[in-house]
Amino acid sequence: MPGWWKLATTRAMKSQWNDDEAKRAVEAYGAEGVNEDIALRVYTTRLIGRDPLLVLHGGGNTSVKTRAVDDLGQEHDVIAVKGSGADMAEIEPWGLPAVKLGPLREMRALDALSDEAMVNTQRLNLLDAGAPNPSVETLLHAFLPHKFVDHAHAAAVLSLVDQPDGVALAREVYNGRMGIVPYIAPGFDLAKVAADVFDEKPDVEGMILHKHGIFTFGDTAQDAYERMIEMVSLAESRLRQGRPVVFQAAHIPAAPASAAEIAPILRGACAIHRPGQEPTRFVAEFRSSDAILDYVNGAELSSYSQRGVVTPDHIIRTKNKPLVVPVPESGKLDEFAKAVEAAVETYVAEYDLYFARENEAVGGTKTKLDPMPRVVLVPGVGLFGLGRSAKDAAIAGDLAENTVRVITDAEAIGRYEPLPESDLFALEYWSLEQAKLAKQVVKPLTGQVAVVTGAGAIGTATAKALAGDGAAVAVLDVNGDAAAEAARAVKGIGIACDVTNSDDVSRAFEAVCARFGGVDILVSNAGAAWQGRIGDVPDEVLRKSFELNFFAHQTVAREAVAIMQKQGTGGALLFNISKQAVNPGQNFGPYGLPKAATMLLMRQYALDYGADGIRSNGVNADRIRSGLLTDEMIATRSKARGVTETDYMAGNLLHAEVTADDVAQAFLALAKARKTTGHVETVDGGNIAAALR
Repeated sequence: MPGWWKLATTRAMKSQWNDDEAKRAVEAYGAEGVNEDIALRVYTTRLIGRDPLLVLHGGGNTSVKTRAVDDLGQEHDVIAVKGSGADMAEIEPWGLPAVKLGPLREMRALDALSDEAMVNTQRLNLLDAGAPNPSVETLLHAFLPHKFVDHAHAAAVLSLVDQPDGVALAREVYNGRMGIVPYIAPGFDLAKVAADVFDEKPDVEGMILHKHGIFTFGDTAQDAYERMIEMVSLAESRLRQGRPVVFQAAHIPAAPASAAEIAPILRGACAIHRPGQEPTRFVAEFRSSDAILDYVNGAELSSYSQRGVVTPDHIIRTKNKPLVVPVPESGKLDEFAKAVEAAVETYVAEYDLYFARENEAVGGTKTKLDPMPRVVLVPGVGLFGLGRSAKDAAIAGDLAENTVRVITDAEAIGRYEPLPESDLFALEYWSLEQAKLAKQVVKPLTGQVAVVTGAGAIGTATAKALAGDGAAVAVLDVNGDAAAEAARAVKGIGIACDVTNSDDVSRAFEAVCARFGGVDILVSNAGAAWQGRIGDVPDEVLRKSFELNFFAHQTVAREAVAIMQKQGTGGALLFNISKQAVNPGQNFGPYGLPKAATMLLMRQYALDYGADGIRSNGVNADRIRSGLLTDEMIATRSKARGVTETDYMAGNLLHAEVTADDVAQAFLALAKARKTTGHVETVDGGNIAAALR
C-alpha cells in the first residue's frame, strides 16, 4: 500500500456508504442464511477496514447486537463482534463470532477481572465453540447500549490526542459531542470506565480514547459508520490549521547511496546470531516519498522519532522505537556498515535495559522478545520495514508510514507525545499476546530471501518448495510474464531478466534488494539444451550454449555472493547441473560441456567462499519433463530406443518417472543443509553410469 498517505491532511474524509451496495450485501448474505444486521455489519466493517486512514492490519473492531439461534434451536440476544484474526477489509460473517449478550453485561458488576478470565468467559458464551476469540474490546462494545458500534485508530484522531494537551484539544474539536475516555489498556477495566463515561452523558455520539483511538455508535450501521467519518473529518479540519512546514531539514549529502545498496547491510546488521544455529534473519521492505524524506531528513529526527508508537496496538508489529542510522554516502558503504553495526548494538543495549527496567517493575514475570528493530529510518533514503516474513515486513512498513503521517500532523499543531514507556511495555508484553507468540510455528526458511532463475517446470516447483518452507521468493526469467505467473503462485515477485546480460542481472538483483532487502538463497536454474555432434556444431551455437549454461550461472552467482557478503550471514548457492555434466550423452556435447564447467564452478565457489559461510551445491537431475525435455523430445528419444514413452521416462533403477517436484525437493534440502558444501545431489531414480565416482 505504499504511497496511500500522500494525501495527508489536505484530504477530507468522505462517507463511502452506497445504498445499492448495502442492499446487494443484504441480499447476497441473506441467500446464505445471514440476517440483515450481520450483513450490514460486514458491509460497513469493510468500508472502515479498507481505509488505511482509519485502521491498518488488525487494528480496530466493530460489533452489532442482534438475535441468533443456537444448535438447539434456542434464540438468544447476542453481540456479533470482530474476532481475532479477521481482517476488517475483507471480513466475512464468520469473522464476527456471536456471543451471548446477557452474561457479558452482567460482568460489569464485577470489581475486577483478569484478561485470561475475560477471554475464557467470552468463549464460554460463544454460540459456535469453533469460532475465533472475540475481540479483547468485546466488553466495551457490550456495555454500550447501541446496536452498532465502530472502533478505529484513525490517523487524524491520533495526531490530535497524542499531544500533551490532547484531552483539551479533543474537547475543543468535539464540543461535547464525544465522550473523552482516559487511557487504560484494552480489557475489562477500559470497558467499565468507558461505560461510566457514557452514563455520565448518554447523548454523546461516540468516544475518544485518549492516545488510543475512536468509537462511534448508532442504531443503524449507516449511522455508526457515517458518524465515524464525520468525527474523523472534524479532527482533520483541526489539523489543517497546523504549520505547513513541520520539520527543519538537516544537511543531507547530495547523492546518498540507493536503497538497494544499503538494504543488505541493514538486514545483515539486524540478523540475530546464535552459536551453531542458522542466523535469525528479517525480510526488509523499502518505502520512500516526499513526506517520508521530509520526516527522515529532519534535524530533530532523533527526538520526535524516538518518543514511541502512535497507538499501543502498533508496538507488537513495530517495537516502540525505530532504529535511526546515519546518511549512507555513495562510495563510503564500508563506513556506513560500521556505523549501522554500532547503531544496532546501541539499539539492542537500550532495548535490553528497557526490558530489564519494566520487567522488574511488574515482578520479573515476562519472557524477553528479540530486541531487533522492526523499522529503520535512513536520512536521505527513506524507511525500511523489517519482519520475519515479507508480509510482516510490509505490515511494519505500512505502520511506519502511518506513524510518519501521525507524527508530522501532530508536530504541525503542537508536540507529539504518546504514552509513557510503562504503558507501552504492558501492551508489548501483554499476557494474551505472549500466549499467541508461544503458539507460532516458525518454518525453516522463515526470514530468508530466495532468487530462482528460470520459470519453467523445475524453477516454478522450486519456488513453491522454498516458499512453502517460509522463504520470500523472487523468480527471474527472460519471459517476464512467466516470471510473474510463477511468482504470483508463491506471493513473491517476478522479474523479467535475461541472465546472459550482466546489466539485466544487476538490475534484477537490485530490484530484489529493494523489495526484500537482500538474498540468502540462489537457485541458478535457467538453461536450454542445444544438440549436435560436437565436431559439426558451429562455434556460435557452442558459444551461445556456454553463455546460458555456464557464464549466466557465474553472473548470477557473482551478484548473489556480493550481496551475501554485505549481509554477513552466509547463504546458499544452488546450481542446476544436469546428468550431462558427469555422464554425457551422444550428440549432447553443446549442452553437456558448459554443464560440466558449471559443476566445477559450483565447487570453486565452495572453495573460495566457504570461510564466509556461503555454501555451494548442485543438483544433478535427469529426464525431467520441462522446457528442456519437451514432449516432442520424449517421443523422439523413446522411439529411437524402441520403448514406450512411459518406460523411457521411468528408465532408471527405481522404474519411476522423476518429476520437477522431486528436483525441487532436492534444492530445498540443500538450501537447509547447513553443513554441506561442494556437493552434487543426484535426482534421477538411479543411473549408475551417471553416479559420481
